[in-house]
Amino acid sequence: MNDNQITAPNKVIGFIPNLIFMSRWLQLPLYLGLILAQCVYVFHFWVELSDLIGAVFGNASSLQHILDAVAIPGTPRPDKLNETTIMLVVLGLIDVVMISNLLIMVIVGGYETFVSRMNLEQHPDQPEWLSHVNASVLKVKLAMAIIGISSIHLLKTFINAGAYDAKTLLAQTGIHITFLLSALAIAWCDRIMTTTQSQAKH
Repeated sequence: MNDNQITAPNKVIGFIPNLIFMSRWLQLPLYLGLILAQCVYVFHFWVELSDLIGAVFGNASSLQHILDAVAIPGTPRPDKLNETTIMLVVLGLIDVVMISNLLIMVIVGGYETFVSRMNLEQHPDQPEWLSHVNASVLKVKLAMAIIGISSIHLLKTFINAGAYDAKTLLAQTGIHITFLLSALAIAWCDRIMTTTQSQAKH
């Protein structure tokens, strides 16, 4: 054996510490449940998309479903497929995609951070952000995804602004601004922590 090699003794982990460490696998059913939720969103996406395509080609039941989906209680119900109706349906599809992206970040990033390494370093399809993911990075990315989802909902509200009162519009705008400020606060705290750790190393 080379004298320069230093072999660390194998430490035996106690029962309680090992039990606590193994408890991280209790999160596995949660991530599997989120995968099932992802399947529900995929099914919902294709149902909405097929109804939109059917409505374009004159299918009466598909048109009925689309008009019911975009109708706002207390306002006149649209009676045909117009530009605004199509826009609202497409925004709904984008909303589903963004929520699906959020689920992927939580499932993959959460599993990698809190449960076990996935060893995807050599995989050609490894997400770029996964190579440097940690709890702080994951929180910032989740906050940005939530802002994107909130933006879609706010845009859908403003398209039908005449159907809502001023309090509802102000409330939704205030909630969106709160999400923005929260994301900025999380990013700022993460930057402070990163700077502090970098200075401590030097």
